[in-house]
Amino acid sequence: MSRLFILGLLVCSAGAFAQAPKIIFDTDIGPDYDDVGALAILHALADQKECEILATIASNNYPNIVPVLDVINTYFGRPDLPVGIVRGKSLQLPAWQKWDSVLVAKYPHTLRSNNEAEDAVTLYRKILAAQPDRSVTIVTVGFITNMANLLQSKPDKYSSLDGESLVKKKVSMLVSMAGAFPSGKEFNVERDAASSKYAFEHWPTAVYFTGWEVGAKIFSGLPLIKSTTQDSPVKDAFAISIPKAKEDVNGRKSWDQTAVLMAVRGVDKYFSLIPGKIVCHEAGTNTWDGKPGGHFYATEKVPFPQVEKIINDLMMHEPAR
Repeated sequence: MSRLFILGLLVCSAGAFAQAPKIIFDTDIGPDYDDVGALAILHALADQKECEILATIASNNYPNIVPVLDVINTYFGRPDLPVGIVRGKSLQLPAWQKWDSVLVAKYPHTLRSNNEAEDAVTLYRKILAAQPDRSVTIVTVGFITNMANLLQSKPDKYSSLDGESLVKKKVSMLVSMAGAFPSGKEFNVERDAASSKYAFEHWPTAVYFTGWEVGAKIFSGLPLIKSTTQDSPVKDAFAISIPKAKEDVNGRKSWDQTAVLMAVRGVDKYFSLIPGKIVCHEAGTNTWDGKPGGHFYATEKVPFPQVEKIINDLMMHEPAR
């Protein structure tokens, strides 16, 4: 792949942000709670007209995940936002801090079980088919299961295209909190290594990664839990969870929030980009091939403390009442 092609990818990506990006948010919300902060930021940016949220889709299958997504969407004034969930072979990893059960018991929501959500691949195909060409940004902050399933999907009533062709036609870019760079083992890639390997080898558009090492240096949640905000599921998730781990004394690592910032405000606004291609291995590790391959991973550009403040400020956004 030539340098001109790489430049073209960056130019096209920049052009995609001339209008508010259309976002599908794919999350494993549960094993960790930075997903809660990421979804809060996405809603905050949507309230500021910086993006449009098309759907929230679960890549995890523990019992509370659909109700939790519905709780947060409802809290931010979007109770009708489509919610999807992975079907078939999938991971079922709950929130070990139990914040999910608190949120479901305390806050209004309509979807009471995972069975009430749409099949993830069906929802992806329906939404993508209805959007303008190359207009959708997919943000994954969890397992890559849905991406692999989408790419391997067959034509249906929504589109005569197979999954890979549909993605190529409708998706502008994939922004993914996944991997450790330039090499390592990261949770989202490792837990469904087969899907990670397949999806990143076959994805037909540009892919931008915020790796483990980026979010690990950015901490969030303390300003929120110290704030006067009342009756917020976002605050509750962080207030319940942060005291349960000594490593979170300075706040929770902000892996997933960085992916949302990149997807909405521009891939290179806060981060420098290293071109190449991720190489996923069967054991769940990843390495980086520096030859041009349509993939990019983020490194520090704007000092991380400044990014940290932006994330914390956005997480404290309260919906209009």
